[in-house]
Amino acid sequence: MMQMYFYFSDKVVLLFDFWNVHTPAGMVLSVLVVLLLAALYEVIKMSKTKLLRQTILAIPATLSQESLGEPETGSVNSNLSQQNTTSKRWFLSHISQSLLHVAQVVIGYLVMLVVMSYNTWIFLGVIVGSALGFYLAYPVFNAR
Repeated sequence: MMQMYFYFSDKVVLLFDFWNVHTPAGMVLSVLVVLLLAALYEVIKMSKTKLLRQTILAIPATLSQESLGEPETGSVNSNLSQQNTTSKRWFLSHISQSLLHVAQVVIGYLVMLVVMSYNTWIFLGVIVGSALGFYLAYPVFNAR
């Protein structure tokens, strides 16, 4: 029977039946894997923010949302090529943001399910990994 409160133990099953921890060395390795997952979650979160900021700064202020979706047929060729380039850049950025979002959601749910094992060592690994990931990713992605 699974315990529904936090407990200290070196025996736990995480996410799948094959991730069955029975030894202290296995628990240390599992905590390190979970720590890295939580850090990766924070890195993805910060990279999404950086990508969004770069996308907003790259799109000229004169373009409206309608011109990104469908260019006018009577416009000048140079203006049309600029809009096509901007539309392609926006589309590629949107695809990148969408893929990063999917990765963030998947990793976030995996980390949540790991915490729901109620093992205190695993929980502390998630907390430390999240803090470490933010601490390391914030200066890297906010550098100009």
